[in-house]
Amino acid sequence: MTAPIDTSIGIPLDGAIHAGDLHVPAGGARGIVLFAHGSGSSRRSPRNRMVAGRLHENGLATLLFDLLTEEEDRDYETRFDIGLLTHRLVSATEWIGRQPRLREMAVGYFGASTGAAAALKAAAALPDRIRAVVSRGGRPDLAMTDLPRVRAPTLLIVGGDDDEVLALNRQAHARLNTAKSLEVVPHATHLFEEPGALEQVAALAGDWFRKYLAAAATPP
Repeated sequence: MTAPIDTSIGIPLDGAIHAGDLHVPAGGARGIVLFAHGSGSSRRSPRNRMVAGRLHENGLATLLFDLLTEEEDRDYETRFDIGLLTHRLVSATEWIGRQPRLREMAVGYFGASTGAAAALKAAAALPDRIRAVVSRGGRPDLAMTDLPRVRAPTLLIVGGDDDEVLALNRQAHARLNTAKSLEVVPHATHLFEEPGALEQVAALAGDWFRKYLAAAATPP
């Protein structure tokens, strides 16, 4: 059995090195989930790390990395440059495809807030590579024109008390032409800070990726 990997890495993107945290369970994994964080967040997001831990329990590898450099992240407009975030996510996916221990894994995306828009646009751009997408409190409306081209099974998770975002996700759900689900966590707000809310998100994401990613017979 191969040893687990739990290490900090650097991903070269657009002439800069972007920090990332890679975890591969002992014995390897059938799939890897790339996390696309929301505006103002980073690979250190405690919410994303909590979800990543649940995915590890499901035998999945994870990569949390910074879509923006520290200098770029100080620019408010750059944080909302969905085209740039999408390009970085696609480039990171291509980087994975060149790594010997990772390249045979099926790939999924977990996106939060604006990162969910980038995840969906990247999935539309890589229809034969991306096997599953999960959005947490996402802004899929920022990728609305791309949604009909998404082939990866897509799960949208929204807080029941996050009224505006819930309405946007319902519109996005209707635009998707793939296997899809909209799950509403009762009484949860945008950041799922209520007791037990984030645990429900992690459980839903784990089930979705296990069904569509870890269960993939062969990588694309």
